[in-house]
Amino acid sequence: MVSERYSSRYKKDNIKQLRRMLKMTQKEFLEYFMMKDNGKTAMSVATLSNLESKGGERVNEVITAVCLKLNLDSMLFSLEPQEFINQAEHFVMTDEKLSVAERNNSKNGGISELVNRLTMYFADEMLEGRLKRGDQIPSDRELAARLGLGRSAVREALKVLNVLGMIDIRLGQGMYIANRESNFFTIPLSWSLFLDGRQVRSILQVRGALEIRSADLAARCTDEAKLAKLTNIYYRMQQTFEDASKTDADGGRDLQKALQETLDADIEFHTCIAECSGNPILLSMLQTIRNFLKRVSGTGMVDLDQLKASFNEHRTLYGAIISHNSDYAMDSMWRHMQESSLRYNVDDEDE
Repeated sequence: MVSERYSSRYKKDNIKQLRRMLKMTQKEFLEYFMMKDNGKTAMSVATLSNLESKGGERVNEVITAVCLKLNLDSMLFSLEPQEFINQAEHFVMTDEKLSVAERNNSKNGGISELVNRLTMYFADEMLEGRLKRGDQIPSDRELAARLGLGRSAVREALKVLNVLGMIDIRLGQGMYIANRESNFFTIPLSWSLFLDGRQVRSILQVRGALEIRSADLAARCTDEAKLAKLTNIYYRMQQTFEDASKTDADGGRDLQKALQETLDADIEFHTCIAECSGNPILLSMLQTIRNFLKRVSGTGMVDLDQLKASFNEHRTLYGAIISHNSDYAMDSMWRHMQESSLRYNVDDEDE
């Protein structure tokens, strides 16, 4: 269940609060946040005034524009007004800082805005109890009509949400909210990283930092059930590695099949480490990153020597976590991430 501190009914009030904190008239607010390429604002002063007093479907359009311009989490606008004011004091900018933001964030691309709008739409539906994890969502045609967008644009944005693991697109069955419902409330922390497929190397660096912290927390875990799950996964990885070694020696199963099984176990192992960390945000972000990496790069593992090196790294890491040695766990994860990054197929243009 989503925390009661969030509600979409607060959005109109918080837009007004932000505008007043920035000491902007409605006209100035629109000219700064909602100016189109043709030099006209995306809505009239009368429309904004009506949204601030009564709310309406275009509230999310305003919030999307503000969040893209100021790099904010859209969920802030769903906080109770007093809490929003308290939070806003940390991000409201001076005129000088606004000028810098204007230069640095003048354009974020159409797909960026669409992904954010769809994310906010689904988050609102869950906040109000109209959607929950696993529920089927409307078709792209219906979503386009509800949001006043082009159908092809909505379809492309939905594909991004599918890549990020927010929704499941099932061929011939429709689209569904993914079971990890909380992702819609953490996605502003991660989705913008993935709109440019050339950022693989940078994302690997982010993943490394998160994995190291995950290993640190997992080594402090006292949940016996979670640690038992990690142990089971580790021994399955060991068995997979041993079977792959026999395959290579006996000419039995296809080696590529063994490598794929090892990769699947690797993902499960790292996911379980994140679960042992006890931090759901860390788990969500790492799952999102893995969803992205699976679609834009290969692992680079092509032979048993690389498979053996990977398994040895996991064995060391597992030992550090299960013995509750957090320093050694972090060091082991750091070394594993360094070697792992070399096994990804990353184009030179990522440099």
